[in-house]
Amino acid sequence: MRVAIDTGGTFTDCVYLAGGELRVLKIFSTPADPSLAVIHALARIEAGSELQVRHGTTVGTNTMLERKGARVAFVTTAGFEDTIAIGRQARSRLYDWFAPAPVCLVPLELRFGVPERVSAEGEILRLPTEEELAALADQIRAAPPEVSPEAIAISLLFSFANPETERRVEAALRPLGLPISTSHRILPEFREYERASTTVVNAYLAPGMGSYLSHLEQRVSQQHRGGRVEVMQSSGGIIPARLAALEPVRTILSGPAGGVIGACQVARWAGFDRIGFERIIGIDMGGTSTDVFLAASASGGPQRTGESIVAGVPVSVPMLDIHTIGAGGGSIARFDAGNMLRVGPESAGADPGPICFGRGRRPTVTDANLLLGRLDPDTFLGGSVHLDRHRAERVMREGKGPLPTAEDFAAGILRVVETNMEKAIRIISVERGHDPRQFTLVAFGGGGPLHACSLARALRIPTVLVPAMPGALSAVGILLADAVRDYSRTVMLPGENIDQLESIFFDLELHTVEEFSAEGLEGIADRSLDLRYRRQGYELNIPYDPRSPKHSIEAFHHLHQQRYGFSDPRRPVEIVNLRLRMSSPAEPYSPPFSQPEPGDAASAFYSERDIFFEREFMASRLYRRDKLVPGDTIHGPAMITEYTSATVLPPGCSARVDGYGNLILTIAEETA
Repeated sequence: MRVAIDTGGTFTDCVYLAGGELRVLKIFSTPADPSLAVIHALARIEAGSELQVRHGTTVGTNTMLERKGARVAFVTTAGFEDTIAIGRQARSRLYDWFAPAPVCLVPLELRFGVPERVSAEGEILRLPTEEELAALADQIRAAPPEVSPEAIAISLLFSFANPETERRVEAALRPLGLPISTSHRILPEFREYERASTTVVNAYLAPGMGSYLSHLEQRVSQQHRGGRVEVMQSSGGIIPARLAALEPVRTILSGPAGGVIGACQVARWAGFDRIGFERIIGIDMGGTSTDVFLAASASGGPQRTGESIVAGVPVSVPMLDIHTIGAGGGSIARFDAGNMLRVGPESAGADPGPICFGRGRRPTVTDANLLLGRLDPDTFLGGSVHLDRHRAERVMREGKGPLPTAEDFAAGILRVVETNMEKAIRIISVERGHDPRQFTLVAFGGGGPLHACSLARALRIPTVLVPAMPGALSAVGILLADAVRDYSRTVMLPGENIDQLESIFFDLELHTVEEFSAEGLEGIADRSLDLRYRRQGYELNIPYDPRSPKHSIEAFHHLHQQRYGFSDPRRPVEIVNLRLRMSSPAEPYSPPFSQPEPGDAASAFYSERDIFFEREFMASRLYRRDKLVPGDTIHGPAMITEYTSATVLPPGCSARVDGYGNLILTIAEETA
């Protein structure tokens, strides 16, 4: 049995196949020990033996945000010990002269240099002696108790060109008995600071993630004979738990990556990968944050990046390009010193949660939606969780600040949070040369469908897709994801040598095929290149076609024009990195399809209620989504409730149920 479990800040989502159909279970997360929620979910669905648990985890993310990782000893080439703290000259707040310097993950006492030197071409100029390596080990061993290292990160200059010295240093430090992360394994690419930072982050996370995953796998194996655990990577692929424990830096965006994969798969099923509908923007609003992403088939589906900043620290392993903001259902509203209303990034989480859950005391987005009639207390999570509207109204009335009523306070909260989400979508679309009017918005997560029509109107997006089980789509994506490994190599070759790359790709593929074969998998290789104009500082990733390599150069000029507004085909191009993505397809699944027949959703109607739209409450019709049938059409103002979420239809919007049970929302031209 294959089960996907995505642990979030408020809820843990469990998705599994039963009788050929996808089933979903949501339970409250257990922040103190996320594995407890996983075990509780498995017990609730009565998972048997031969269990395959696919896990989207927030352990790495939370460790970075809370700065609760391991103490790391950083080893680099002598004379460069402080590069990890110096970083780049870029400033997040350019004109704030009093902004504090970013806190380095490695304290001064745990930065060590080793006398060695490798040239930029990979020639070994100086090897450390055995005595020097022994002295290095003694220095690390003699660190004061209060900063005694719990992990080691090794990143020597130009080890991506020749890792021999780095291997020798690693062998000399093995007797210390600490987890060791080496840059030639984690990120064999140029840019010294980013490579060192990524290696340090891996070492920072390794002890905690290793302990968590080994504990979880042990419990799963004990309670479900033969059970095993796999983990979602930030790049959108599955790896075994043992590899995730060794390279936890690849799992920092584990849960959100599942949402990207799930949204793209649902869009393909629904036919939104056809000409004219090949591009989607996804918005995943959960309890703590909102994740937005863009996918375009013309550029290879979901956008990926190797230049991420996580909790203020550069991380350069491949990740799906996901922009995250602190705007979730649990985001806390407050008034600042100037009586301006702010929402997030602080969240009420699972404990104490929103006011309406019965324990929280600070207003949240969920409380605002409830107060404005956008949530049905009787159907929330199938009625398993009681929403206390009277308590939410009383507390929000007390905290409404300068606003006249609690309803005005709630409406203001929604306007602020929707403005923040709109800005996030513009960052990943307009600011990168994409017109959102040419995209379909895929809204999911517990809160995404609540705000989808308002966002689509603001951005003039004509169509919205709300998938079946929107509140658990990340877990669906994890369940359906392929097994994936990402490999790279810095080459620094002129563009005219692009025809000579086949032998380098062949060497990379030979290594990856061996790794996949050891796990009983057959992989499919996807090649790409990082290209730039000569003397530029940054690159663009372009698919590599071995049948016509020079097409990659033409594609680079085209993408450069789209991204930056100019290109120069006469200017020399430089090949910086080769990238290989090896994937093994997951067991296929196709959802059941029913031919739509025109209907008015009368059998799904169950109540009427006043819902707040724009500046007033309006009489609206309520429908149960599980009673809708393909072909049913609903016109706003209305609300469609379900187990994992609710979809709000303002006046001028309509919803149609397709053959897969998805809601296709249309925004009328006069309101677009």
